[in-house]
Amino acid sequence: MVKLEDRLMCVLQPPIEALLRAESLPLPFDPFPYQMEGVAFLCPRRHAVVADEMGLGKTMQAITAMRLLVHRGDVRRVLLVCPKPLVTNWRRELLQWAPELSVNVIEGPPARREYAWRHGSSAVTLVGYETLVRDAALAGERPYDLVVLDESQRIKNPGSATSAAVRGLTRERSWALTGTPIENSIDDLVGIFEFVSPGLLRPGLTPRVVGDTVRDSVIRRTKDLVLEDLPPKMVHDEPIDLSPEQWETYQRAEDEGVIHLRELDGAEGRELTIHHVFELVLRLKQVCNFDPVTGASAKLDRLEADLEECVASGRKAIVFSQWVDTIDQIAARLGKSGPVRYETEQYHGRIPQRRRDAVLDRFKNDPNCPVLLMSYGAGSVGLNLQFAGYVFLFDRWWNPAVEDQAINRAHRIGAAGPVTVTRMLATGTIEERIDQVLRQKRELFDEVFRDGVGAGSAGLSRDELLGLFPLRGPSGRAAA
Repeated sequence: MVKLEDRLMCVLQPPIEALLRAESLPLPFDPFPYQMEGVAFLCPRRHAVVADEMGLGKTMQAITAMRLLVHRGDVRRVLLVCPKPLVTNWRRELLQWAPELSVNVIEGPPARREYAWRHGSSAVTLVGYETLVRDAALAGERPYDLVVLDESQRIKNPGSATSAAVRGLTRERSWALTGTPIENSIDDLVGIFEFVSPGLLRPGLTPRVVGDTVRDSVIRRTKDLVLEDLPPKMVHDEPIDLSPEQWETYQRAEDEGVIHLRELDGAEGRELTIHHVFELVLRLKQVCNFDPVTGASAKLDRLEADLEECVASGRKAIVFSQWVDTIDQIAARLGKSGPVRYETEQYHGRIPQRRRDAVLDRFKNDPNCPVLLMSYGAGSVGLNLQFAGYVFLFDRWWNPAVEDQAINRAHRIGAAGPVTVTRMLATGTIEERIDQVLRQKRELFDEVFRDGVGAGSAGLSRDELLGLFPLRGPSGRAAA
């Protein structure tokens, strides 16, 4: 229940929209109306669950509400807990939506974490579930004005170490974010409420009793309910920080590759061609997907987390990659572990033509097969997959038109609702540099990386192409 004084305080404050439009609290984008409703829902509540469907902006709503509470002096210390693969994303979203809030990330070796727990003075402390479990005693030493759990279905089992760690936190306000508050049974929600409002629910209650009891503490919107607010297609780039082992492999591959290109560029009787650069770009893009030595993949870690919520909500998703080997690696991991188990199908050039219709039919009709892994080539033309609500571009194609064709397999006339498109982009890598060139010189870049490009084909100048790497142009100055 929301206390009367909290309701009165919220009513007596200036409207949320007015506060956010003030110069002191600018927003990078105008929120959708339903998102403002979510912020207004959270602000007066000490116990709250935001259970919006994936892709509707639970992160933004929580950050904006938190920001308002800090601005009004109601909250000074916030603890944000999320799955480890999402820590970087939360840090980035906090910088975008609440840049004035200082953030302390709990990570690294034990001594460093201990110092951060005990001496951190930031407004927001950010930690992964796994780290919180290891540091439960340290985390419980200081009280928090607000604790926010992302992907809170992680604590649905009250007997787990994760649930015990979060329930042991001293706090004034408890908020939980999840797109799947009930994955298997009503007791999943009971487990979440053991953190949100201990003692409010107990196992064995009927769905009707549970619904009536939590009605004032839970807000749930699906894409269907907010259809009028949403554009038919929502595309966003998802920056991904490579894992440490991936980053080490990537840096080594790029350094060695650039040295080789420089040797070619300076060798008498040899010419550095576009194909030499192209080969290095391909090799680096593959490392951005998977570390060839360890198999580590920051992209797949993030994809697994996103698909867990997507699948648990009963939605279908398509994942695109330009490499069949990458698709095989993704398929080997997806749905095999974690709280949500599911199967996948593959659709690419190695799938016999006689099997392809059966693959698509299963993806459409089998609830146990909610994910289709496709290659750009096989999925770019002539397919109607408008029953899929989510599209993930695991890696980027050279030609934006091919990406658009792939996306439009799901985003077509007759689609059941808005389509959410996530383009994964490894930060600080060749993928970011290519993305910049794609944005600036789309048509010209398409001509360069078209199949069968020849010496006389129009394309990027030599300086522009070499500008993807720290090489030198023909004039001897460093390429930009």
